[in-house]
Amino acid sequence: MLLLSGGVDSTTTGAILREAGYDLYALSFDYGQRHRIELRSCYESAKMLRAAQHKVVEIDLRAFGGSALTDEIDVPKGREIAEDIPITYVPARNTLFLSFALAWAEVLGARDLAIGVNAVDYSGYPDCRPEFIEAFERTANLGTKAGIEGTRFAIHTPLVNMTKTEILREGLRLDVDFGKTHSCYDPAPDGAPCGECDSCVIRARAFAELGIPDPAITAIS
Repeated sequence: MLLLSGGVDSTTTGAILREAGYDLYALSFDYGQRHRIELRSCYESAKMLRAAQHKVVEIDLRAFGGSALTDEIDVPKGREIAEDIPITYVPARNTLFLSFALAWAEVLGARDLAIGVNAVDYSGYPDCRPEFIEAFERTANLGTKAGIEGTRFAIHTPLVNMTKTEILREGLRLDVDFGKTHSCYDPAPDGAPCGECDSCVIRARAFAELGIPDPAITAIS
């Protein structure tokens, strides 16, 4: 069970699982995010990864707001990235996403969940930390029929200790077409990345370190 956002991290996570021999069931969310164009990349990534099934679930987190991604709040641009919790954090997003994935996995009889969280090159989100993932895995095994009956769930986070540059390098090794992925929090109507939000800056820095152009930028231009 792969949580798929259509970005660099989740798509590379899927490629790693595919290489390891897992059948991929991809789950994406239309949650009222201002960068809904990422859903197009979700479909592209699911096809690229040859997912056995791909579901897109609608949950409107705009009902709560509290984030620049789901509310009328400006996305920060050009800031010095630090390990504070920025306004692009969506309250409890990964908790919700993992809960939906857990429900579908239990129905399918799947016991392996995967999420492309990263605790190195990230924007200070608390739900990307290993401690959170470990806690949710314990919850999954305490609060489900499958867990109680002894078929335990495992949450895979193969990128958690990798830099963004290392993630790109691994994805390239696995033939991930990063031109079909999307990272920007505040894209233009045609999908062009803003180039200034945290996500754009981290992505651009990693491609620069590899000394290659970002194929997503090349495709748009």
